[in-house]
Amino acid sequence: MLLLAVDTATPAVTVALHDGESVVAESSQVDARRHGELLLPSVDRILAEAGLKLDAVTGIVVGVGPGPYTGLRVGLVTASTFAAVLGVPVHGLCTLDGLAHAAGTAGIEGPFTVATDARRKEVYWARYEDPRTRVGEPAVDRPADIAEQVAGLPAVGQGARLYPEVFPDARDPEHQSAAALASLAAERLAAGAGFLPPTPLYLRRPDAQVPKNYKVVTPQ
Repeated sequence: MLLLAVDTATPAVTVALHDGESVVAESSQVDARRHGELLLPSVDRILAEAGLKLDAVTGIVVGVGPGPYTGLRVGLVTASTFAAVLGVPVHGLCTLDGLAHAAGTAGIEGPFTVATDARRKEVYWARYEDPRTRVGEPAVDRPADIAEQVAGLPAVGQGARLYPEVFPDARDPEHQSAAALASLAAERLAAGAGFLPPTPLYLRRPDAQVPKNYKVVTPQ
């Protein structure tokens, strides 16, 4: 087994290789505006570091969000393209679940909250009983509106760092890690568990909208 994991649902452009037992190579760069520029060079870099070629990959793992529209699409399109070219399966995982898994590696047992930056003064978030057990579905809300639901819980993710008045016990990890996502996928594959389809989990409409009542100009 050799899994290639990618996630661009957050400001972190993160990729990793996992051989089914451990992480072989990984790379993470935080730059919310350069997902498209950084992802493929990062894949090339970790393959070179591991001394492997892309055709050695037996499966693709991708974070499906929630995340902002443009950045999220970069990872999903790349993952689906790799899978099609290589003829291997693509396994979708919730990005928040990857952060929760990383939190467990960092020593958080639970319960706790994962919160990422959703912009518009909102967070994508979910509660976890432990690093592998999410409570309910991911949501997007203003931090003040969920204060009672997350009160008293430690929190991980950039969203928690941005709103300390709601998440006073913010802990590492702050950013997503494809290494954690790949490790979670390897566990699920070994257990015969299912995955999400490689389609975006947006939770809301994109920032860019078609103007209303725009003038249509057609040739005569």
